[in-house]
Amino acid sequence: MAFKSQSENESAMSEINVTPLVDVMLVLVIILLVTAPLLTQSVQVKLPKTAETVANIEDQQLQLGIDAKGVITLNKQVIENLPALETQLKSELAKNKEVAVHLYADQTSVYKKIAEVMATVQHAGISKIAFVTVEQ
Repeated sequence: MAFKSQSENESAMSEINVTPLVDVMLVLVIILLVTAPLLTQSVQVKLPKTAETVANIEDQQLQLGIDAKGVITLNKQVIENLPALETQLKSELAKNKEVAVHLYADQTSVYKKIAEVMATVQHAGISKIAFVTVEQ
């Protein structure tokens, strides 16, 4: 940054000082980065409707259910606790490496129970989990 006194050169200085411009642009970028995640969470979107689909029950090997009381069933057999569920899931995974779990959870069931069951499925080594819902 060189400053010229008026006596050295009689003409006006024609160079643009870009330092304040860069400062303002950096502040705007920081504001954009901070507010962008907040804007994406509050977007109101009307999702498109699709045609009704039917799950292929014959190919589906594992049907995992959680009822309103929190009772867990695997292929319509009651499971006593999460370690027993994990053991059965590991044995099913040993039989078929491409096994998928279809989760039927009651709409009034506690989210904590659903999260625990999902964590147990993932801990057993099964990565394919699908939620089964009813179309309105």
